[in-house]
Amino acid sequence: MTAPAKPYPTEVEASVEQLVYVREDEYTVARMSADGLAAFVASGRALAGVQPGETLRLAGEWDEHPRHGSRLVVERCERVVPSTVRAITLYLGSGLIRGIGPRLAYAIVSHFGERTLTVIDAEPERLREVINIGAVRQEQIVQAWAEQKEIAALMVVLQGFGISPLLAAKIYQVYGNDSRDVLTGDPYRLIGQVRGIAFHTADRIALRSGVPENSPQRIKAAIVDRLETAAARDGHCFLPLPALLVATATLVEQEEELIRSAVDGLVAERRIVVEASSAGPGQVAYSKEQHGREVTLTAHLDRLWRARSTLPMRAFAEDEGLHEDQRVAVNLALTSTVCVLTGGPGCGKSHTVKVIAATVRAMGGTVTLTAPTGKAAKRLSELTGLPAMTVHRMLAQQPEREEGTLFQQSPAQADLIVVDEASMLDLQLATRLTAAIPAGSHLLLVGDSDQLPSIGPGSVLADLLRVEEVPRIRLTHIFRQAQDSGIVQAAHRIRTGELPALPGRGGFWFEELDDPDQVAERVVHLATEAIPRKQNIGRDQVQVLSPMRKGATGTAELGRRLQERLNPAREGAAEHWSGPSVFRVGDRVMPIRNNYDKGVFNGQTATVTALSPQERLMEIRTDDGVSVEYAFGELDELTHAYAISVHRSQGSEYPFVVAPIVAEAGGVMLRRRLLYTLVTRAKSWVVLVGQREALEQAVHQLGYRRNTGLALRLALSLGGAPATARKTAGLGSEPVGG
Repeated sequence: MTAPAKPYPTEVEASVEQLVYVREDEYTVARMSADGLAAFVASGRALAGVQPGETLRLAGEWDEHPRHGSRLVVERCERVVPSTVRAITLYLGSGLIRGIGPRLAYAIVSHFGERTLTVIDAEPERLREVINIGAVRQEQIVQAWAEQKEIAALMVVLQGFGISPLLAAKIYQVYGNDSRDVLTGDPYRLIGQVRGIAFHTADRIALRSGVPENSPQRIKAAIVDRLETAAARDGHCFLPLPALLVATATLVEQEEELIRSAVDGLVAERRIVVEASSAGPGQVAYSKEQHGREVTLTAHLDRLWRARSTLPMRAFAEDEGLHEDQRVAVNLALTSTVCVLTGGPGCGKSHTVKVIAATVRAMGGTVTLTAPTGKAAKRLSELTGLPAMTVHRMLAQQPEREEGTLFQQSPAQADLIVVDEASMLDLQLATRLTAAIPAGSHLLLVGDSDQLPSIGPGSVLADLLRVEEVPRIRLTHIFRQAQDSGIVQAAHRIRTGELPALPGRGGFWFEELDDPDQVAERVVHLATEAIPRKQNIGRDQVQVLSPMRKGATGTAELGRRLQERLNPAREGAAEHWSGPSVFRVGDRVMPIRNNYDKGVFNGQTATVTALSPQERLMEIRTDDGVSVEYAFGELDELTHAYAISVHRSQGSEYPFVVAPIVAEAGGVMLRRRLLYTLVTRAKSWVVLVGQREALEQAVHQLGYRRNTGLALRLALSLGGAPATARKTAGLGSEPVGG
């Protein structure tokens, strides 16, 4: 084809051949083709949500791009039904219509020509005139065609509200053919049910649909949103009522009197709970779910704590390798039905657990070792020499209740249940865990209380350590083999608010750079070239962590750069864009939410093993060896694992860690717990690259305490027992770090 004669047409109808780039703000670059024009590139935010195969009517201005050549900077984009044989073939073969690949698309269009889409729409039975299309395949094509038409219509509705069309497929996935009715009739229903739709999005739709600004429906939705946002973003289980009133009033720009009235309405509807504050005068507000979990977890911990132990008591064999506080820990675990073992790196937590487990087994008892993530469970097994499983897997093997009892073969029925990396337990998982354990079994929670709290809401380990009645011991002796580790030395200095020795030694190293872009490039070079070459290791032995998600040194941008180095696009290889992320076979990925139907959980790591545009499916294989399929509409449940947040690295240990330390975004994430957690993720070396002042800020800046009521509830519950029944270790309470 020839290049278009100047002046280029400012309006053009063209088909999307390939997505080249999608930015987080939805700025999109796509390769286009149009009859009579040479292939060209179109770019702009107006292209948000377009997919390969679609035909678009574009309006904009042309320029010459140094890399892409002739480029149309798009100002307006409208989806149209493809009308030419070539456009229809591209549309059907792109994977937009599930069940049709390039070969079948060619066969269908060869048979029906420009009437193809009319036939599919009005005479679908005629599809069986095409070879390889039977009744089942015909039904699949018709259903997929109807879905695509509905999603396209939803996109138009969303664009009319000024909302990203990327949400159309997600809305359809939840509501199906009722999507448009929900969207225009009760948009607040979308909050919490459709991933990516929070109050601001639903509110824009509602207000443009005529919902009054002072509508009780609107204000109630805002109140619930403030509680759910506090839980998801900050890990809070509740908000002080005055803070909730102010936050909601600011969000909806209404008087607090109206907000208070809406709160009363939600309480009456039992959608939220308001009760006396645990921190002093005043009231606090919970969502129904968080309040229920906190109360239930308290009840189960109380039940386990009060129960008579079923463990046969015998003296345990002395181990000459045990330090005195380790011996105390062993006795504590054998005599307390609920207790906590904490300590930093190099203090022998894993060896202590090994001795405790061996002692229980020598008594004739049974032991189940668990951890919140697969990597943490695998590491626990390697360190103790005993089998371990994830908490989720243990709970999945929990048999059904029968007349109030449980079958004895469940792993949760063991005499001793050990949960390692217990700082990762959020309120929901801790509630499910304790509910599965029968009275009389021993629950030993093991973790480093100076690490970050769980990703999900709650602060279970820290709350238990605030309750005097809960037995606990902290291991503080650093063993000689760990004393020589620069990582261990740096971690313990950070824990006490001291700057590690710089630039470092023996496993810890700090490289000073100021410019965030240079920091990002250096991190990528270290991870993909310098460290693998110098250490003679594979690139998969190096993990990049980051304190933040956005910015030049955030996980999103670093992950993009690393993917282009480690798994770039290949000619002829399938790939699929989901929002600003492109997925390819070989990519390292990680679920960012629990999916019990698929058996995958937040924080697992996996590899993309297959990608089928025709079936609109992607297959991943977890590091536990389990293969799982994701529909393209579900890919927002996955994130790339080339660069991950420090929070998501909890429970994992990597041979080599590289991380940026810069004060981007005001350094709001640079806190002591985060830096301590980051450094302790490395086994051999951790290399920090960035600004010295940012490192100092992270060392000295303490974190906030999450709003939780578990400690007070548990203290009141356990404190109700006779004084002689209180099981305290007599070792003091655990300090709260930064």
